Order: sequence, then C-alpha cells, then structure tokens
Amino acid sequence: MRKNAGTGNATGTSIALAQVNPCVGDLEGNVERCLAAIETARNERASLLVLPEMAIPGTPARDILFDSSFVEAVEAATQDLARRASAGPPVVVGTLAVGDAPRTGHPGLLNAAVLMAGGRATLVAAKRLLPTGDVSFEPRWFTPGPALPPVTVAGRRVGFLVGEDLWDEGGEVHPPAELRVLVCIAASPYHHSVMEQRRCHARRHAREQGCPVLYVNLWGGNDELIFDGRSFALDAEGRPLVQLPGFEGAVRVLDFESTPQKDEPTEAADTQPEADVYRALVLGVRDFARKNRLARAFLGLSGGVDSALVAVIAADALGPERVTAVAIPSRYTDPRSTACARELAQALGIHFEVVALERLHAAAEETLGNLLSSEESGTTAENVQARLRATILMGFVNRHGGLLLNTSNKTEAALGYGTLYGDMAGTLCPIADLTKPQVYELARWIRATRGLIPPYILERPPSAELKPDQVDPFDYNEVGPAMERLVQANRSNAALRRSEHKRWQMGVVLKVSARAFGTGRMMPITRR
Repeated sequence: MRKNAGTGNATGTSIALAQVNPCVGDLEGNVERCLAAIETARNERASLLVLPEMAIPGTPARDILFDSSFVEAVEAATQDLARRASAGPPVVVGTLAVGDAPRTGHPGLLNAAVLMAGGRATLVAAKRLLPTGDVSFEPRWFTPGPALPPVTVAGRRVGFLVGEDLWDEGGEVHPPAELRVLVCIAASPYHHSVMEQRRCHARRHAREQGCPVLYVNLWGGNDELIFDGRSFALDAEGRPLVQLPGFEGAVRVLDFESTPQKDEPTEAADTQPEADVYRALVLGVRDFARKNRLARAFLGLSGGVDSALVAVIAADALGPERVTAVAIPSRYTDPRSTACARELAQALGIHFEVVALERLHAAAEETLGNLLSSEESGTTAENVQARLRATILMGFVNRHGGLLLNTSNKTEAALGYGTLYGDMAGTLCPIADLTKPQVYELARWIRATRGLIPPYILERPPSAELKPDQVDPFDYNEVGPAMERLVQANRSNAALRRSEHKRWQMGVVLKVSARAFGTGRMMPITRR
C-alpha cells in the first residue's frame, strides 16, 4: 500500500458522504456495500466519495485482529475494492493496515483511511489518538499512526482524520494548515448525548482551520454497539451544510459551489430524545438478529411495562410475524396481567402463547420439599418460579430456533433485583441500559404516539407476581437516577458490589447511554 499520493488536478467540486452498515468479518459483503455507495456517487457525478472508519473489516473486530489470516484477508479485500472502484470517483474508506514497527505479541495494526484512485489504495491517514475509555481498547490491537500531509483530491487540498483524532483538544493531533477541506471518517457508537459532542469538536476544527469539515460515520448494530450514522458537514464558520439521517444508510453529495437550501440540515438534528433512543434500540435488535442469522425472537410477556416495551421494539425490529410472546401466569398472577399481555400482542400482531406455570410449580414444590417449606427459605420459592418461567421460554427457543430477548431494565440490573437463570435469562437485553424511569418514559411516549400499550400496564405498581400481593420494594423514581449516577461515575455501592456476578452472566446489553453494563464497565466480582 502506497502512502499519501494525490489524484492530480481534477477540478470537480462535489464530495459524497456515504453511511454503510458493515458486518464484522463479512469482507465480501462489506466490499459490495461500499461498491453500491460508489455506484450512487458515480451516478451523481461526485468528485470524491468518503466512506466511514472500518467500513471494510467491520467493527468492533476485537481479538479477531490477533489472527494474521484475517488481517491478510482484509488487505486483500481492500485491494479488491480498489481495483473494482477504478472507474472512479476517488474513494476514501476505512480499513486495516500493517504498521511499520510491529511489536512482539501485538498485531501492530493501523486504523487506516486509504484513498482509492486508479485501481490503487494509498494510505492518507491512520488514527493517532487510540481511545481507551468505555468500550474502546484500541491500543490492544493498533499502534498510533504517522503524521501524514494533506492530499490534493478533485482540485482541493484535503486533510484526513480518523475517529477520535477529531476530538483532540490542543494535544497531539493538529490538522495541517492551508486546507480546503478537513474530512474525518468515524465509527462512533451511539449514546444519547453523543451528537452534540461530535458537532462541538467539528465546529472547533472548522473555525481553527478556516475550512469546511466533513464527518462521515458508520451506521448499524454490531454486538452491543449501535452506530447511528448521522454524518454531517459544516462550513468554515461551523454552520451546518448537510445532515444525513440517523440509523439508516444514505449517500449525500455536497456541492461546494452551490448555496445550500435553508432547510437542508434537518433530520437527526433535534429529534425527540425518546424517538432517538427508540430508533437505536430497534436497530440494535434488528441487526443483532440479522447479522447472527437468527430468524425468530421470543420473550416473556408478563403484563408489566418492561416486557411490553421489549415486545414493541421486537415487533418493529423483526416484523410481527417473527416475534412470539409467551405469557406464563402463576397462582399469583393478576388476571389483568395476562389480559393486557394478550391485548398488546394482538395490537402488535405478534404470535402469543399462554403456558400456565402451576403444574411445573407444584412439581417443583414436591421435589424440592424442605428447601421451599419454611419461612427461612427467603426468596428461594420466588426464584424457583422465575427459573421455571425461563425453562418454558427456552423450550420455545430450542424447539423453534432463534433467540430469547431478556426484559430486564438497568435499575434492576444495578440493584441485583433479578434471578440468575430466571428473569435474567436471554441472549440479548434490549432495555438493560434504560433505567426504570426511562422505561416508563419510553413506554408512555409509545402510548401517546401510537397507542398499543394498554393503560393498565402503565398505571399498575411494578410487581414480579411471585408471591401474594407482591409489589417491587423500591421507589424507582428515586433509586433509578441514584444508581445511574453511580454507574456513569464508574463507582459502586453495596448493592452494585453484591450483584456484580449476576451482570457478568447477563446477555448482550444494547448500549444507549455513555456507560452501560458490559464491556464498558469491567468491575471485578471479587473485591473488598
């Protein structure tokens, strides 16, 4: 791979921003996705196409990057794309490159931006600031890239940055002077306040460099991370020129010689917070199922607010024909709970099954005997019911294939208010990064905008319905934000410490906050 050669004196003035949704390791598919964007840019006579960070290998590839055969395959896919894109326009795309100074026991890779023109791929930037916070562990696989000069592309002096290099605050990375355009390719995961952070850094660079800034971001879901796209361009004063949509693919051409329409930067700029989070969760569920080739989803639909919200998300993500909700009433279940579960399932058009718990419950009581018979048994009798419910749900999954969606929220997970191998079971946890109050906010928003959720679900006191007249023993409006403050500050209290082992065994938690349970919060189980 050559380093930093321009494309001559082409005189075009339009740059295309393209959001693509790669799957980690699907190199052939990722190349095809890039080619589709290239074809669109060619048809719209763009002078340059910009694709996101890691568009060819997909991200996060994590420890696959220790496999040299994977790195070689990515290099081959990069060259293949360069050859197939030789008809133009020039393309900048994110991929892997092997650094000049590999370290023992380290892949020695560069998180690279390459310029493809004339059938060749040229390194024009490699990430220099390797993030280590939250879900990022890039120094594990990458080495900081070299400082590279700008490149003349389509008659313009263009400087390139990768990802967090745009976020530098007067530190190591300074874009070169005399730029006509500054381009940042990114794979920035979604959380509810990230968009303003991106714009803030881009505005600063635009004003400092005195040139437009283009920010091109990945979209799609991979494991717990949701990439929201929402690429944008700012003029030299930091004012918006173009805003691409969120949570979907798009190609948009920016013509620097035309005056943007006043209403051009619209979508995703100031959407309702509830709509934003909801679209992220739908995308996360959809891509997790699609990319893992899981045809169906199952969930327990109890008549409570958590499972109701997950049911709505699942129906929108996968289509109602691919979702089955199972009500499992016990001797303690209020009949209105099952009635509301049925009503919601009918409103969504999803499959609905009712499996009474009593026979399994009675058999467990007979089998476990003294373990359940005394007052000293504590929550044992309740936990047994929760695990029996999980047995029923997993029976559906094992029989029909697919995945079980967990319905726990973040406040319950923080408090440890859940049964291991019971209501904490499930491959994917769509709402486990929403506090209990946030679950209610989102459910009320759905009720206000679409109906669907029966009023009783929103009005009833939260209850696991595992013993007579049971009500959750918390003021969620108080404890939910309090626990969330601890999590966001990376702190713990007694409840968080006691339940750490449970969270280590949870399914994949879709991340929509700045700090979620999962790879971004690695607390030890054993501690004092």
